[in-house]
Amino acid sequence: MNRLLITGGAGFIGTNFTYFWHNLYPEDRLIILDALTYAGNLDNLEPLLDNPKIRFINGDIRDQGLIENIRSEENFNIIVHFAAESHVDRSITGPDAFLDTNVMGTHTLLKVARSAGLKDGFDSIRFHHVSTDEVYGALKPDDPPFTEKTAYAPNSPYSASKAASDHIVRAYHKTYGLDVTFSNCSNNYGPYQFPEKLIPLCLTNILSGEKIPVYGDGKQIRDWLYVEDHCRGIEQVIKKGRNGSSYNIGGNNEWYNIDIVKLLCEIIDRRFKTDPVLADRFPCAPPAKNQSSHELISFVTDRPGHDRRYSVNTEKISRELNFTPKETFATGIEKTIDWYLKHEQWWRSLKNKR
Repeated sequence: MNRLLITGGAGFIGTNFTYFWHNLYPEDRLIILDALTYAGNLDNLEPLLDNPKIRFINGDIRDQGLIENIRSEENFNIIVHFAAESHVDRSITGPDAFLDTNVMGTHTLLKVARSAGLKDGFDSIRFHHVSTDEVYGALKPDDPPFTEKTAYAPNSPYSASKAASDHIVRAYHKTYGLDVTFSNCSNNYGPYQFPEKLIPLCLTNILSGEKIPVYGDGKQIRDWLYVEDHCRGIEQVIKKGRNGSSYNIGGNNEWYNIDIVKLLCEIIDRRFKTDPVLADRFPCAPPAKNQSSHELISFVTDRPGHDRRYSVNTEKISRELNFTPKETFATGIEKTIDWYLKHEQWWRSLKNKR
């Protein structure tokens, strides 16, 4: 039986990973640590909280005493580190929180992991660090995708803070012998994603009849990965990844942002035509009034330093760990839309708070 400390486990990817791992390994002990800032939501985990195999702790990864107490009480042997400030727009207006959480918080976890390794042996604990493709910088339209050997060139306070945390984790591996693995993922989408991100923002704004803001010309290119496929990739890295190695996890699925927005408008309009109940549930949505959701698209001033394209080469994880995504974008986006239609109360409460 493994004992996992999952940081940021009440956030978007952390929540999905918690459900994924528990369903796959129901006998494992899961300790979920989350500070419940704006992007952490304890309601995400409500169905699991009465399970004796699962413990939730409201706490901060920067609190070394807390992490040491959890290690003493739970003797966790795997750290899955999701906790991070992650929204680029917020990092531009308030970079301090990103450096504090992403850099110093990661360092606090590493100190506790090193202490555990010194006491019990460095093979007694694995530290998996979840990072992003944004640490590599930006690609030109015809550039090949990022590989694990691409030099880091972060362009925002968010990506710079993640790059710094990657380097600190790697340093603890090289200097102290800590057992670590890394994953750098492309853009995730799916259930429980906070409504400020592109896909849930677009969906919930259509259903609410609000403008859909699109930065610049909308020609930024992203590779999209369904969140459960990301969780599967992380599980493979934790179980079979080489100590000290990093793995890119992507969906092999590049889209212009504006094309994503237009596709979501088309799908929602089509759903309203085939399901008349939706017009009663969402009377402010354009298709409820026989209008097109495309009318909500509003081009706004681009954000500073907006990277034009991200894409990751996934040959390494495919070759070494036999991992490929199960979901196509067509199947993943339909599942995502189904989830948001079903969980209106969840996203309404978050939009109202915002």
